[in-house]
Amino acid sequence: MSKRNRTLDSFFGAPASKKLKPEEVVTNKGEEEEATHLSNEVSSHSTYPFPLPDLPPDIRETLNFVPASDGQTINDRPDLDLLYFQPYIPKEIVRELYEFFRRELFFYRVKYTIKRGPTETQINTPRFTTVFGLDETARFDENGTVIDAANGTPLPKGSYKCNPRPIPRCLEVLRELTQNATGCTFNFALVNYYSSGNDSISYHSDDERFLGVDPAIASFSLGAKRDFLLKHKPTPGKHESESKPMKFTLASGDMVLMRGKTQSNWLHSIPKRKGGDADKGRINITLRRAMVKGGTENYYRYNVGEGEVYKWHPEKREMMPWTP
Repeated sequence: MSKRNRTLDSFFGAPASKKLKPEEVVTNKGEEEEATHLSNEVSSHSTYPFPLPDLPPDIRETLNFVPASDGQTINDRPDLDLLYFQPYIPKEIVRELYEFFRRELFFYRVKYTIKRGPTETQINTPRFTTVFGLDETARFDENGTVIDAANGTPLPKGSYKCNPRPIPRCLEVLRELTQNATGCTFNFALVNYYSSGNDSISYHSDDERFLGVDPAIASFSLGAKRDFLLKHKPTPGKHESESKPMKFTLASGDMVLMRGKTQSNWLHSIPKRKGGDADKGRINITLRRAMVKGGTENYYRYNVGEGEVYKWHPEKREMMPWTP
């Protein structure tokens, strides 16, 4: 697949524009003003603790050439259906894109309680999280108000047990491009920041009913390499191949599209990792589609919660509590 065929323009039949030299980018005062406007755009909403800037123009332009490589279909195990891009995001921007999301987004270190019988256990999420989006039953109007998707009327206060927020432009661009490239539909962007090799996520599957039948989930990696493990869920009389876990070492810019029967039959995890570059940090962005209100409430409960806001501190080189 050529770069020309991978541009966003190609999906609409328009010719891809050439890569301009720096001196060719601005040719008159009007274009200069437009370029300045684009670079200064921000996404704001009443639920955002602070505005989020748009992607820098050089990143945005290069993203037109995604995917950067053809995806490899992996379906040689029972019930497994993956499309693995190595990479999906062009290598010349992966570092800058990673640093942009780590620097500009707001995050949370969520704590929540689970109850099994009479026993309550407090869970401290072993990574930083944040989330944006809204399920299929509702949408945001041009003013950022949550309205009914069917009739366009504002939803009564308290319709959700959370405060949904729209996907900011810096992530919306990635969502739009990924939808065009994969043919899948997404209405949520979940972002995880693994600050060190001690941050992890245990074996789980994204098979909640609110995702619908055979959900597709696009999972992007930026930053440090981390192992991505998959194993088949236990089944009676299981096939021998099911008992052997699979391991992929995800590099910066890679993307795994999990689809078909994968979520209903497989578990996946990011285990703790010692040594290497794991302590340099990793950003994981997953795009997914929630069908009903319960999906929205679930995602905000476990990725925002009621904890304090964190933001990257460039001098201390770590996530720190943010105050207005």
